[in-house]
Amino acid sequence: MICAAMLAGGIGSRLKQKKPKQFVNIDNKPILVHSVEKFLKVKEFDKVIVSSPKECITKTKELMDKFFPQNDKIVIIEGGSTRNQTILNSIQYMKNQNCEEDSILVTHDASRIFVSEKMIEDSIKYAIEVGAASAVVPATDVIFESKKEGQLTDIPLRKYLVHAQTPQSFNIDNFLEIYADLSEDEINKLDEAMMLFYLRNADVKLFPGDQANFKITYPFDIILAESIFKN
Repeated sequence: MICAAMLAGGIGSRLKQKKPKQFVNIDNKPILVHSVEKFLKVKEFDKVIVSSPKECITKTKELMDKFFPQNDKIVIIEGGSTRNQTILNSIQYMKNQNCEEDSILVTHDASRIFVSEKMIEDSIKYAIEVGAASAVVPATDVIFESKKEGQLTDIPLRKYLVHAQTPQSFNIDNFLEIYADLSEDEINKLDEAMMLFYLRNADVKLFPGDQANFKITYPFDIILAESIFKN
């Protein structure tokens, strides 16, 4: 079984809109719809699992019914209180469907609306081959480390640094096996899926993402996204 987990469980406070980020229109279409459209074009998926805050589930269902009527590939679940819990909820959905061993979950930030089909397909391919995979782009800026507020504590070599993007994908059995072995302190560090594999030295394939695959986070990102559609 191969599923996508569309991570849309937050409220997007940094975007400074009067509604959750996934419902904000870009090019006259909600952000969430743009991303779901991309994943539905990839034939390998059995289901596209859309997470939603509890209070937005009805609105999310109405949105999916409006843009993708009677599409049985789309499933809407309640997101967790953290990104990690939302991913676990998506895995639990797959397990409830009696998915086969070595099933693959591809996670994606719903606010990365310019993801390409190739990136999604690469994510599936490398998860099957390696066990876990993430799209990345090279760091173009020098990165300062600051472990003390307002102070420079380290400057890692830029040539070794990349920015993580989504899609990120993995074998769900591998994920659950490692998760069961983590301490509470390690679980609290899981702000993204690949950290789990890193903590147990499991292989993670890094494959090329794209600068265009940016995450809509701040008000300027809306302006940028709209300009891309106009060009």
